[in-house]
Formats: sequence, structure tokens, C-alpha cells
Amino acid sequence: MNETMVCAVGNVATRPVYRESANGASARFRLAVTSRYWDRDKSGWTDGHTNFFTVWANRVLATNVGASVSVGDPVIVQGRLKVRTETRDGQSWTSADLDAVAIGHDLSRGTSAFRRPAREGEPAGDGRPEPRWESAPPAPSASAPPDGPPDSPTPNGARPAPAAAGVA
Repeated sequence: MNETMVCAVGNVATRPVYRESANGASARFRLAVTSRYWDRDKSGWTDGHTNFFTVWANRVLATNVGASVSVGDPVIVQGRLKVRTETRDGQSWTSADLDAVAIGHDLSRGTSAFRRPAREGEPAGDGRPEPRWESAPPAPSASAPPDGPPDSPTPNGARPAPAAAGVA
């Protein structure tokens, strides 16, 4: 099926509206996307036109949007673009909606703390310890002499004797 998948970067313009129905959870909010460009005459950035999209999220994504997204948050939304035209009170209206596949905070404009939702019957965490990203580099191997690999000749040209297994 040919669908127009887009990625929109902008700010949440309205409070997310969360609803539970027989078909599952859904949430919607308005997303403001403003283009910016460098104005040579002013020697500064200038805001261009602002586009507004209605973002729709369903099921688990809707639940997580309701718990994570607030007005003013910078977000990135990936989803299917749906452009609708209708007539109301004799006037033609066009709206652009995004059926979201993924929504996340824009980390180029701030920080965020990710938390997986707890499943029924499980503790809040996944039980694994946090990785140590700042750990020290690995120590040099005990079998390699400091001046080169194990099979390199010694300074006098002789090859070293092989090390016994388990002896450091």
C-alpha cells in the first residue's frame, strides 16, 4: 500500500487528549512545525510559516503519549500523512493529520529520561543493573610483553619461550 510516511519536528501546541474506548486507547494533540531560515539582510535566524498537524496515536503509543508529552515539548513524530478536505457551513476546510508510528522528545533541544512501562505482574524495572559506561579501559594482556606481541623477537633477536598455560 502506498502511504506517505513523514517525519515532523516541532513543538506540542495543545494538551494531549487521551481517550479509552472499546477499540483501545487513543490520544491526539496539535503539533506546530515552524521553518527557520538564515536572513542575510538581518544577519540572524527568521521564523518562516508555521504548519499545524493533528497527531493521532493509538494503543500503547497513546498511553505513553498521555504520560510523557506536555504543551511546549519539542518532539519528533514519524507517521502516515493524511490530508483531509471537508465542507463545513459552506466553507471548504483542509486539515493535515499524522497517524503516528513513533513519537519522541527532540534531544537536540533538551534532555529526557526514558522509562519502560511496567507490565502486569512485573516490577517497575527490568531487573538488570545499569551498564557502567564510564568503566576503565581493559588492562593489557598478561601474555603480551610490553614491547610487542608474544611472537615478536626480543631486542637481541631471540624469540621468547611460550608461556605456560595459566601462568601470568
